Amino acid sequence: MSTTTTLLSTPLVTRRVQAYFAPVNRAQEQATIFDPAVNGSFNLSAPPAPWVALGWIENFARQSGSKVAPLSSGSPATTLYQVRESTDATVSFAFKTWSKLSMALAAGAQHMNVLAAPLTGIAIGSGAKATPAAALGVGSSATSLVMSAPTSLTAGSIVSVDADYLGQTGWIGSGISAAYVNSASAVGDDADYVRRVSFNVGRVVSATSTTLQLAQPLLAGNPSTGMKVQQVLGFVDREGGSFFPEWSAVFVMQGEQGDRLIFHYPRLQPTSYPREVSNVLAAAIEMVGPQAAFRALPVVDGNDGEQVLCYRTYLPSPSALV
Repeated sequence: MSTTTTLLSTPLVTRRVQAYFAPVNRAQEQATIFDPAVNGSFNLSAPPAPWVALGWIENFARQSGSKVAPLSSGSPATTLYQVRESTDATVSFAFKTWSKLSMALAAGAQHMNVLAAPLTGIAIGSGAKATPAAALGVGSSATSLVMSAPTSLTAGSIVSVDADYLGQTGWIGSGISAAYVNSASAVGDDADYVRRVSFNVGRVVSATSTTLQLAQPLLAGNPSTGMKVQQVLGFVDREGGSFFPEWSAVFVMQGEQGDRLIFHYPRLQPTSYPREVSNVLAAAIEMVGPQAAFRALPVVDGNDGEQVLCYRTYLPSPSALV
């Protein structure tokens, strides 16, 4: 007795789009590459490192600005070949939730932490000069911060964990290139400036006078020697400035029948300044989320040396015709 398997050609039916992001090494101009041969079927709730899940997004829209032109010869002119005249691609969407990372991605410029400051400080739009940082002791890890002296920080606090600014120029920030410093004077020789822009932040879930336990591991891993801790009250971005953030991104449309469509942009830079989108939930009640728009920049494909802006990968379901 034999059995046969019926294979069908089915449409991709999906409910929502899931977004994942990873840092670009700005100093070495190296993007984070998503390999569909290795990670294409990853668990959507547990992306492979260093990808970070940003949850479900909406109004996902891709647009190609690439142009193809004919190459003609003869009289009358006859098209002999086609050439790629230019390549350009953009993508836009709206985040459904607010977080440090969703704000930073949607910001068209530099993103900052609002460090806790004394009430007597001089007012500054992105946050006054901060309360002095606290040094870390021996034995700290990516999820447990051992303080060198008793701390008043409590469960629920947000902390920035990074090194002092020591007058260096260029890219700064542990784990993610958070800012570019042209001169020490531009940032006022502020020892706290790295922690002000750092993405190495975490939420304290439990605290003693000498130890802070974090809800998630720090993006930069175990703290290095010399790192200090400062309390973060919130996050701020600005319209204006000269800094362009850059990220690697993966967007996944999971099919209801087991197939999957993946869009991978190795390098994205924002094309607009911070803006929001509002959805009416009920009378006089709206849900507000950050709106993001990006332009794709090229990388070189390791298989054939071609310049690429975006990869589109389709993984068929086990019952689909190929």
